[in-house]
Amino acid sequence: MNSHNLVKKILYGILIVFIIAGIKGIDIYRKAFSPNVFTRNKKVQYLFIPTGSGYDDILKLLYTEKLIKNKSTFEWAAERMNYKKHIQPGKYKLKNRMTNHKLILMLRSGQQEPVKLTFNNIRTLEQLAGLVSRKIEADYSAIINLLHNKEYISQIGFNEYTMIGLFIPNTYEFYWNTSAEQFISRMLNEYNSFWTRARKSKAGQINLTQNEVITLASIVDEESSKEEEDPIIAGVYINRLKKGIKLQADPTVRYAHGDFSMRRILKKHLLIESPYNTYKYYGLPPGPIRIPSIESVDAVLNYKKHDYLYFCAKDDFSGYHYFAKTLAQHNKYARLYQRALNKRRILN
Repeated sequence: MNSHNLVKKILYGILIVFIIAGIKGIDIYRKAFSPNVFTRNKKVQYLFIPTGSGYDDILKLLYTEKLIKNKSTFEWAAERMNYKKHIQPGKYKLKNRMTNHKLILMLRSGQQEPVKLTFNNIRTLEQLAGLVSRKIEADYSAIINLLHNKEYISQIGFNEYTMIGLFIPNTYEFYWNTSAEQFISRMLNEYNSFWTRARKSKAGQINLTQNEVITLASIVDEESSKEEEDPIIAGVYINRLKKGIKLQADPTVRYAHGDFSMRRILKKHLLIESPYNTYKYYGLPPGPIRIPSIESVDAVLNYKKHDYLYFCAKDDFSGYHYFAKTLAQHNKYARLYQRALNKRRILN
């Protein structure tokens, strides 16, 4: 064999090696970087990976939802990227035609899609737990049991009556795999941030604790649908507190009865034995009767100073109120409203 033929054979051999390597490279590229995620109707889909899930659980989730076109290439890529040792729970946003590489990179690094949680118009802890459990991984039982755990809530500065006052209504972002403890811890941080030095100072100036401010704000929220009247109504109640007059707030009676649909408070309703019955007991009830709006809290802290001691809904059902300085004046307005209720056949 002459040297020329030897060189040719060596070059052919090298070429063959490159061709084989190229084929393998193309195959590897195809397995890792070709589209392999196909969502329903080509729209964004979300993958929820529960806490404690293993690799086989995730394969089941992906395959059951028919998100992966080629299972073998996905598992090949997962093996090469050592995904088994980097399982991260959470909510993940899957786009149509994602590659194995992009999907696994997102899953193993825990690049979750946050969930938005908005709560307002909440009257009870049970309502709150129901809403929250539909947004995060923690279920209703885990949340409500913690909210009623006297030892736990005492440690964070609340009790069974005041606990609902922890929650400041707003829109918050959470990761889906948030636990009940993490949720309440976050809400405690938000509560502490809400109570700025300025708000604490204003509460001190009107001789109310933070819980008392929130409790009064919850009553104002139930009384008024007109934000511009909130500081005036807050001022009425603060005047009554200062003079040692019972608050006689109808919303507290509804709360005591547990019937928020009551449109008319009758004398028989005032007989209920409850610390929330402000027709029977002096001062504020032991805790909020709902989660008040931020606007109502600030209305209490910045209440309007005046001499009114009474208010009554206007008989035109506009949502506005008559305000009165004397009982005689108030009774005149009350009779107008009662006649309007009777006319509309609103009897209870």
